[in-house]
Amino acid sequence: MPELRAEDFDFALPEALIAQAPARPRDSARLLVVGADGTRDMGVADLPGLLQPGDLMVVNDTRVIPARLHARRGEARVEIMLNRADAGGQWHALVRGAKKLRAGDVLAIEGAPELAPRVVERQDSGAVLLDFGPDQALLAAALEKAGEVPLPPYIARPDGPTEQDREDYTHLFARQPGAVAAPTASLHFTPALVEALAARGVSQVEVTLHVGAGTFLPIRTDNPRAHKLHAEWGEITPQAAAAINATRVKGGRIVAIGTTALRLLESAVDDNGIVHPFQGLTDIFLLPGHRFHSADVLLTNFHLPKSSLFMLVSAFAGMERMRQAYAHAVDAGYRFYSYGDASLLFRENAK
Repeated sequence: MPELRAEDFDFALPEALIAQAPARPRDSARLLVVGADGTRDMGVADLPGLLQPGDLMVVNDTRVIPARLHARRGEARVEIMLNRADAGGQWHALVRGAKKLRAGDVLAIEGAPELAPRVVERQDSGAVLLDFGPDQALLAAALEKAGEVPLPPYIARPDGPTEQDREDYTHLFARQPGAVAAPTASLHFTPALVEALAARGVSQVEVTLHVGAGTFLPIRTDNPRAHKLHAEWGEITPQAAAAINATRVKGGRIVAIGTTALRLLESAVDDNGIVHPFQGLTDIFLLPGHRFHSADVLLTNFHLPKSSLFMLVSAFAGMERMRQAYAHAVDAGYRFYSYGDASLLFRENAK
């Protein structure tokens, strides 16, 4: 494995390029196409012409829940970011003010007095395990009433997320509730774009990866290989795996819509390129040196310097190619991250 440093993935990003609102309509966002023949400036609406009949898009059908809660332990205030559901009504959560908490503490949720989660333990990972009780319908209703859309910290909302954010941060394929961050590549899709892709002969299959709050956490070590991602729950059904493998047999390309779909596929694929059904946790961290077996093409937004996601796209499309592509994106004023523009990346070692 090549030696890596976090500084290898640093670049100058003007703050003004971090998008604070999505393009309208969604498929009017810009699209930077990155392949062996260089880069091309296009638009998301051009995607049908960039894919081929017989290609298969793999989309993540997770739905973001209003996962940020404000709570009190006595007079002490804490902020809870639900991260991942566990068995029996327990949740792993990132808690601002976690040092104030002890096992056995019962928290009062602002705006939802019917909830009284109990602190089970503070974990070595920095997470807190909270027990909300077995009634998940009660929790879901309380989240809709008292929870906030967990927008990333780089989207400035001094007064909190708006109702427009609830709509903007939900993508067209969202079906399965459980994520605390959106698979942002999917935010670009409109019914008209999906219809045009189908007319082109591009098909679609859904998988589920409940994106966790760990996606926002910075890499705090100079050695990326020492960084550990928080585990996230995912599922590839037997039917989805069969559709992916059949596409490969027929010579079609697998197009991962977002890094979350790609991470799940790489968690389930073997060295022969066969994707197996999968259900469970994955903490896979894709770094340069990883050989991809599942996807040929990746649609993804632009990621922040020294982030695990910029490392992932560098692994997929090549470090030097991505350095050049991102330098062009900055110079050309592309908009970055969750509400920003998109890139279409062709795998560096694809046949």
